Amino acid sequence: MDFSFQFDWQAAIDSIPFLLKGIPYTLLISFGGLLIGFVLGIIFGLLSINKKWFLRWPATAYIEIFRGTPILVQVLFIFYGLPDLIGSPINPLTAGIAAIALNSGAYISEVVRGGVQSIDKGQSEAGLSLGLSRTQTFWSVIWPQAFRRMIPPLGNQAIVSIKDTSLFSVIGVGELVRQGQIYIANTFTAFEVYFVVALLYLAITLSLSMILRFVERRGLASV
Repeated sequence: MDFSFQFDWQAAIDSIPFLLKGIPYTLLISFGGLLIGFVLGIIFGLLSINKKWFLRWPATAYIEIFRGTPILVQVLFIFYGLPDLIGSPINPLTAGIAAIALNSGAYISEVVRGGVQSIDKGQSEAGLSLGLSRTQTFWSVIWPQAFRRMIPPLGNQAIVSIKDTSLFSVIGVGELVRQGQIYIANTFTAFEVYFVVALLYLAITLSLSMILRFVERRGLASV
């Protein structure tokens, strides 16, 4: 069987301007969702280590549900299922941000829990011995140390969430992959276009990794 394939560099280059239109949506969904997810992560992460069971159990349930189900199912439920419950359609962009927020929030909760619990109890005792309240001790003594330890896993979660946005093409969000699908439907250059899509994702994640390494080094240097 005679099979030959030649990569069309011109087709790949021609697709770039169209694909770049999806990057703002990818970044908006990623970082908008991560910002909300970080807030959720702090709240539920701290509740998950609370001694009061009626606060700890709901937090644990949230974490397990959203860590134990695929984000694709979550965004489909938000976009297609939730409107039946609330009686109103949900914008695809809103659904994407909500999915990233809820999903990343569950993972960040575990990062927060692990970071806080990794700090020696002697640090709390030292703060209390200086006359600080428990709340002051936590936010002034425990949290700054714990947060430095959280930076690497938080960075990993940010990268994962950016890549997860590629799944949201199923609900019609105009992010990077969706732009690629539209372009391919008109040009039939799937290999070249998805090659460029992969390179653009790689450029985003590598840039974020470099920034996170810099922040991590600065954080360790300040210890």
